[in-house]
Amino acid sequence: MQNTNTIIRIPLAKLLPHPENPNRMAKANFEKLKRHIKQSHRYEPLIVRKHPEIENHFQIINGHHRAAALKQIGETFAECVVWDVNDYQVRILLATLNRLGGKDELAAKASLYKNLAERFSISELVKLLPDTRQAIERLKDITKSLPQIADNTKAFLNTLIFFLNDEQIKIVEAALEKAMPAEGTKAEKMAAAITIIAEEWMSE
Repeated sequence: MQNTNTIIRIPLAKLLPHPENPNRMAKANFEKLKRHIKQSHRYEPLIVRKHPEIENHFQIINGHHRAAALKQIGETFAECVVWDVNDYQVRILLATLNRLGGKDELAAKASLYKNLAERFSISELVKLLPDTRQAIERLKDITKSLPQIADNTKAFLNTLIFFLNDEQIKIVEAALEKAMPAEGTKAEKMAAAITIIAEEWMSE
């Protein structure tokens, strides 16, 4: 696998999506991506390879949504880096580039949001950031106790992803509804319910 980090400008008409790309972005987040690129004119360069079948064209490996956003805002070129990879290497990249991420450290992210809130209103941040209004407001307010958060090196914002069949989802939804507290946003109540169920299991 030979890679180069040299950025070149390629016509969007010559950039074709990979048919096996599994990554999908929520519509709201895609609109935020478009606004960000249109306002800042900055984005991470796309990763592409020479198209294996169509001469003088390139196949997108990473950056499908950026390419779509650039087209929709009227751009005709995209900044890209070209990698020399075969079909199987591309499939590995498609499965990992959008998945291999770290966790957000709570204190660092709260501090970041506090600084952003000094420049932008909550409504503006909702348009610019992938987080919901509730998440942005909570993270901004968390900064009031940043010293305590900073002392806790294990304070991370964690995401759990798993898949359930039809029977499992019925059982899980029933358990969550039974354990869910009355106060908080839907996400907060579900997180609390899962924690309550887990604590109950651990205490047995």
